[in-house]
Amino acid sequence: MPLEDQDFHLLNHKSNETFELINKTHHYMVSFFYFSKKEIMTSKELSLGIVRAVGIIAAISLLLFFLYKITTVIVYCIVSVVFTLLLYPFVLFLRRKLKFRNTLAVVTTLILVILLISGIILLFVPLIVSQGENLSLLDINSLENNYNQLLSDVTLYLNSHNIDLQQIAKSSNLTSFSNFEFIPNFLNNIVSTIGNIGMGLASVLFISFFLLKERIAFATAFKNVLPLDQKEKVLNSVEKINEMLSRYFLGLLLQLFIILVLYFIVFLIFGVDNALIIALLCAVFNIVPYVGPIIATFVAGILIMISSIGTGADFASETLPTTIYVLIGMFIVQLIDNNVSSPLIFSKSTNSHPLEIFLVILIAGILFGITGMIIAVPFYTSLKVIGKEFLPENRIIKALTKNL
Repeated sequence: MPLEDQDFHLLNHKSNETFELINKTHHYMVSFFYFSKKEIMTSKELSLGIVRAVGIIAAISLLLFFLYKITTVIVYCIVSVVFTLLLYPFVLFLRRKLKFRNTLAVVTTLILVILLISGIILLFVPLIVSQGENLSLLDINSLENNYNQLLSDVTLYLNSHNIDLQQIAKSSNLTSFSNFEFIPNFLNNIVSTIGNIGMGLASVLFISFFLLKERIAFATAFKNVLPLDQKEKVLNSVEKINEMLSRYFLGLLLQLFIILVLYFIVFLIFGVDNALIIALLCAVFNIVPYVGPIIATFVAGILIMISSIGTGADFASETLPTTIYVLIGMFIVQLIDNNVSSPLIFSKSTNSHPLEIFLVILIAGILFGITGMIIAVPFYTSLKVIGKEFLPENRIIKALTKNL
């Protein structure tokens, strides 16, 4: 090969190598900038995601805090809805049978409710007066001496077993009870509670008035805001919940009436003064499941013993045995209620197993206290209805709602 051709081929080969090197360099640079840009975009998206998540958490926290602050208003609204469910059939009766106008029927119904509540409150006036008179006859000096003697005996006994009662009392803030410092606070709490009940009752009646009067308007507005694809399911759920809760609260009233009658019979048998009023008071406590009967038993025992003050009855031979017999009678009433009336009433009104109801009430009581125990069953029943309507194929929902 001539020398010129060799030089040409060598130059051509070097040119190709240079071109390939330039191409590779360009490819690497493009890849670098592409991935750098992609990483920059990913970082921005990550930052936006973090900001969005923090915003959502903050919004949910504010919403929960707001709901916590207006818990009282929420409770008033729930009670008003219950009132509406119970009173609406009577409003319909006045409108259809007696030809009342809607507003007049609602006003008449609420006036009758106010009169009924006032009558129940007035029933307790003789009880309060008689108990106050009996307490005025109580020998405070003798009671204090007996209390001090009992405290001294208990202290000596515990000291003999190396237990310092005074130290325990100080550490547990029980010293205020020994000198009755708790009485003013207790009375203030009673006055505050009465005021809160009055305010709550007025609020419930006011809200119930508009729920009864504007029931159709509220229902129409509710239907209009529902999404079209879910409207039928929501309306079916509301109708079913309305039906079941109406049955539940009517069943609750029937249960309380049965307990009232049985308590009244027990008190009459043992000659308890103001038997009807005490029976009514104890029956009302049964609104709180499981805890209410315990409170009712305690209150009945205290009232019976106070009633014996000033009558000349001997405590050991008359008052105490009568109190024990009455408490045994109340215990039998609770056995009848827990094993006969309640299962029959609530199993049909809620279509739930008694063990299921017990666990729901227990969990609600642990989480939300007495209020949770009261609303546990209707709230749980509503959730079951909603679950069956929206998640009918879920295995757990199927198992829990097979009787609905």
